[in-house]
Amino acid sequence: MGRLVKTTPAAQEQQEEKRTVVGTGAHGRLVKTGDVQRTSPAANTAKTPTAQSVYQKALDEAMMKRAAADQKNKERGRKSYNRTHAQEVREITGDKTKKSITPIIKSAAAGYAADMVGAADTLLRAPSGLNYAASQERGEIEASKKNIAAYTEKLKAAKTEEERQQWQTLIDRNKRLIEINSKAAGERVKNYQDATKGAQETLQGTYQKLRKTASDNMEKANEGLTPVGKYLNNVGVAGTQMVADAALGGGSALGPIMAFNALCHLHYNDLPKNKRKGPKFYVEDNVDPVRMRDLLDVIEPAETCFNVISKSGATSETMTQYLVILDLLKKAGVSVKDNVIFTTDAKKGNLKKISDELGGVKSYVLPDGVGGRFSELCPVGLLPAAVLGVDIKGLLAGAAYMDSICRSSSMAKNPALACAVLQVAAMNGGKNIGVMMPYSDNLKYLADWYCQLWAESLGKNETLDGKPCNVGQTPVKSLGVTDQHSQVQLYTEGPYDKVVTFLSLKKYACEFPIPKGCESIPDVSFLGGHTMEELIRAENAATAYALTKAGRMNYTLWIPELNAFTLGELLFLFELQTAYAGAMFNINTFNQPGVEEGKKATFALLGKAGYAQKKQELDSLPEKKADYIV
Repeated sequence: MGRLVKTTPAAQEQQEEKRTVVGTGAHGRLVKTGDVQRTSPAANTAKTPTAQSVYQKALDEAMMKRAAADQKNKERGRKSYNRTHAQEVREITGDKTKKSITPIIKSAAAGYAADMVGAADTLLRAPSGLNYAASQERGEIEASKKNIAAYTEKLKAAKTEEERQQWQTLIDRNKRLIEINSKAAGERVKNYQDATKGAQETLQGTYQKLRKTASDNMEKANEGLTPVGKYLNNVGVAGTQMVADAALGGGSALGPIMAFNALCHLHYNDLPKNKRKGPKFYVEDNVDPVRMRDLLDVIEPAETCFNVISKSGATSETMTQYLVILDLLKKAGVSVKDNVIFTTDAKKGNLKKISDELGGVKSYVLPDGVGGRFSELCPVGLLPAAVLGVDIKGLLAGAAYMDSICRSSSMAKNPALACAVLQVAAMNGGKNIGVMMPYSDNLKYLADWYCQLWAESLGKNETLDGKPCNVGQTPVKSLGVTDQHSQVQLYTEGPYDKVVTFLSLKKYACEFPIPKGCESIPDVSFLGGHTMEELIRAENAATAYALTKAGRMNYTLWIPELNAFTLGELLFLFELQTAYAGAMFNINTFNQPGVEEGKKATFALLGKAGYAQKKQELDSLPEKKADYIV
């Protein structure tokens, strides 16, 4: 009692036994089986020649039990799948799904979700590459290698045969762990490959269509091509430098803006041509006259490819931009077909008519039933992404992977369902403001895109069965750490009407060291020797802590690192989360009738044919009282 004792191999073995055993779990990820609380065979039978074999047998049995349990869980998970996704997303409003979801909502609202104070951290576990896929196993392998090195030194210093045998047992044990973890790493990588193979094969046809380069020979690259030809050539040949700029217009603008900001250099357009993967890229998503004037100051229309995006070709903002460009190209003596691409309906609409009149403008199809806010993973977003050198196959594979893990009716296994339930439970508890707060400048515009998705999909005044309602949550975009100094004061001490979603990166694209300096000023000098990655991660954790301490609802989505694959995961997660929430409210998630009234009024005010009655209605509105005009 209270005396120092010498560390022996047997004692070391006992310590090793308390470490976590690792096995391969569902979706190919590693799962911890918990501490093995058994007495080491090596400790009990150290003096017998069979100690190693007894230990090895126990270890193998434990691993076999873990594998059997994992297989059973996989089979159970398959049996719980309650629907297919993607093409059948509308089935989410069906009776079967509602029956399975309703008790989940009630349970969550009555339990932890109603009081979710920092209680829900969701890790996007999808591999962001083979290195990430095997990172946990590699860590275990490296630990075993270090143990082997240490035990080898102990073996060399051993004075008795008994000690030598015991240290050799530990060395052999760690060699076995290296074998196990190496096999697990291989299996995890294989599972990742299997999960994405099908998606990639399915998407190959789409990708090949995007790679077409008009009728010109690929070997000629950009020689003699029009801006459209150069634009398309860049889709087919990764890294080909284009002379032309690319300007994008349309009501689906937030998706391409978001992907551009997320996956390209934050100052992409300012980079020299040899450091860009594609042309300069601009998105016109407004009809502010100053904005249009200023765009024309930085592009040469005759050397620019314009991608006009509109399902109907009747969107006033988009078609206004088209008319401006049409006029400029005519004045420059340039054929519209050489500089314009349409993304529109395959069979009808104004852009289809214009294309026919011009003898066929190069066009991509906006699929039926896909609204602007859900369109990033179709040609609306994939075409500009491909032009910019983004890995669109990785983007789609990430979405497909998220789809594959969101088929369970269990909140514990379905991150989209878990997030939807948390948000709906919060809304039912009076939390009518949802804050999306990424701690990454690359994800700044993902918050904008999410706000459109969430607001336009859930803000409804009528249920599917025609009953009046006024549902929806007001989305607010915020950026960490910038808005810690402008908004977080309100979030921590203002009304209890908000739920905050953090988007947090496990790893940033780079580390930036903070140099040491100002040693005479402790308030500054403590920062030296750290990195900016450490600082932003600490600020993220501190903000979550402050909200939790104040009793404010918040949860975190962890992203291993930001790349095409994980962005595809995020997009599909939020789209599916939105569909789930709409089903829970029994509303039509995919329409936007509230927007249409404003469109009609705009048409009437500008004198569009067929809107005379609406114009009379507007003219009959009472005039503003002069007494109230300052």
